[in-house]
Amino acid sequence: MRGNQSRQEQAFSYVDVESRIPAGHPIRKIRKVVDRALAGMDDVFDAMYAETGRPSIPPEQLLRALVVQMIHTIRSERQLMERINYDMLFRWFVGLSLDGPAWHPTTFTKNRDRLLAHGVDGRFLAEVNKQAHSRRLLSRDHFSLDGTLLDACASIKSFRPKEPAVGPPEDGEGTGGDGGDFRGARLSNATHQSTTDPDARLYRKGKGQSARLCHMGHALVENRSGMVVGASVTEAIGTAEREAGRELLGELPRRSRRRTVGCDKGYDEKAFVQGCRDLNVTPHAAAKRSGGAVDGRTTRHGGYGESMVRRKRVEEPFGWVKTTGLMRRRRHRGRPKVQWQFRLAAAVYNVTLMIGMAGAAL
Repeated sequence: MRGNQSRQEQAFSYVDVESRIPAGHPIRKIRKVVDRALAGMDDVFDAMYAETGRPSIPPEQLLRALVVQMIHTIRSERQLMERINYDMLFRWFVGLSLDGPAWHPTTFTKNRDRLLAHGVDGRFLAEVNKQAHSRRLLSRDHFSLDGTLLDACASIKSFRPKEPAVGPPEDGEGTGGDGGDFRGARLSNATHQSTTDPDARLYRKGKGQSARLCHMGHALVENRSGMVVGASVTEAIGTAEREAGRELLGELPRRSRRRTVGCDKGYDEKAFVQGCRDLNVTPHAAAKRSGGAVDGRTTRHGGYGESMVRRKRVEEPFGWVKTTGLMRRRRHRGRPKVQWQFRLAAAVYNVTLMIGMAGAAL
């Protein structure tokens, strides 16, 4: 027989949130990895807060909220709070009860600076990678390196002269960033700066491409599983990739065994090649036809060809953090905040990669 609709709502529910989440849902494995990483960061969290005063929102819950935001590609903290308010899966992942109120969106604004000042982004990435090391998912000897442009949270119209021009512009010359006509104006990082994000730089990736305000992100990826083991953000200049690459390689734990790093021909430069060899790292950079520093001593070995194949995997985390991890267009201004978001997105990418490889072992 046909059932009738009951319009009377129940005052109480005796089913907890835990039982509402399917046992085989992938979010459960993600929660396990994230909880283990957060448990290893107790010393950092203890140093962030005073021993007296009013209890704050637990930083573990704030980071879980940011993780689930990136996994589901929720554009803003305001939309995230709306989702947490009515979605039981989000409440379960963050650690809120059904009766607990959702936070105000400005909660992240107030707490982000504290998390940033204590290096939570880098520590979270390290704790996630520690779990991958324990399961032998990471290579300690073979890596790939590359950089990518990250569009700044600023319009080209905000790119204005550092010092206001004296007098009206001459005929046929644009004002060059004062909101007027750009035609005929010469825009340069030496004379202009964005009023919205002063850390952003006007940069063009290659010939025939448009110049835009951006930062430059760098990632060091191990070749076994393609996980990010080092990430940073610098200003967008021509030498940034090589300089940041040496820094990321220098942050790796020292080993007596020689390592390799695969990279494109932009890294085939004398200072970078010598810097890698000083770190006991063999630079497997794509050799230039002329004027390069990589010669037959490196290219004759079979491992060089293997690195040329493997180095393309560094593009996979770049694609994920831009399409899923909310890094296509920046929501924060200033290089420190952009780097904080970039490293956090790299850590979440590693988590999603880990649960796909480890499977039921998690």
